[in-house]
Amino acid sequence: MSEQYKVSVSPHVRDSITTSKIMLYVIIALMPATIFGIINFGAHALLIVCVSIASAVASEYCYEKLLKKPITTNDLSAVVTGLLIGLNMPPQIAWWIPVVGSVFAIIVIKQLYGGIGQNFMNPALGARCFLLIAFSGQMTTYAAGDKFANLADFVQGEFTSHAAGALDALSGATPLAYLKQGYDFNLGALFAGNVTGVIGETSALCLLVGGIFLLIMKIIDWKIPVIYLGSFGVLVLITAAVRGYSNPCLYMLEELCAGGIMLGAWFMATDYVTSPITYNGQIIYAVFLGVMTWLFRMVGSGSEGVSYAIILGNVITPMIEHYTRPRAFGIAKEKKQKKEAGAS
Repeated sequence: MSEQYKVSVSPHVRDSITTSKIMLYVIIALMPATIFGIINFGAHALLIVCVSIASAVASEYCYEKLLKKPITTNDLSAVVTGLLIGLNMPPQIAWWIPVVGSVFAIIVIKQLYGGIGQNFMNPALGARCFLLIAFSGQMTTYAAGDKFANLADFVQGEFTSHAAGALDALSGATPLAYLKQGYDFNLGALFAGNVTGVIGETSALCLLVGGIFLLIMKIIDWKIPVIYLGSFGVLVLITAAVRGYSNPCLYMLEELCAGGIMLGAWFMATDYVTSPITYNGQIIYAVFLGVMTWLFRMVGSGSEGVSYAIILGNVITPMIEHYTRPRAFGIAKEKKQKKEAGAS
């Protein structure tokens, strides 16, 4: 017989959606934040996004071509990785730095571990952390948007403070640096994105729109992003209350809208390959991310921490899945019978 049958273990789940279609939906979901970032920060931001994507795709193509492997650039996963790297760059950074990040993400984190589906951490986040270590000065220098007013215009009143303290500097820092000191930002500006930061993380509104789009299209599940943001928010609320801040609820909302937590929660923590697939595992994973982000931001010396929290979550995902695997039907009863037989 010429017809061959492929036999695999259960569960036998089939779906018409393809990897390229999933990645296309992710790209569409990232478009509001991408377009806003380019309008906000200008032509150089567009250059950074373009070279990040181009170098990621070129790295994957060249690696697979040289090693005579099937070319997978048409699945759009390299485009998503490059786009996320570009969106995680400061708007005025030298163009070659995201190129280094894209090559590192594709070759070292993705391809050397077997390609798509085999990487142990999110390639874009791994590249960002690598660049933060290798080029810390360039990766932490931020410029205000070209199309909006100076950062000082978005701090409420005369730098309204949640707690006692003096403001040392203004230019070049993100809102998180001031929130860390207890200063109060205009929540509307943080939500809209009229602040300093990396290209794709400033507008919580655009990222939220993209996240809701992925939920509607059933590309991601609500548990990881919602529980992540919720657990982090509760911990920040408690911390603000303990520290005696004048408005803990407002401070919590500002922390949720500032920095990279929205980008991380909706687009990176939900990565299929590096997040748990079990129901209880996703809950544990999301709470872990919330706790770690809170530790990095509110307890540690830094003001961010989303990238490191998610990477740590990626690393422990196999362990989480091991202890949250659904028990096979009848196994518990069989173990109980063996235990009773041994006792008798």
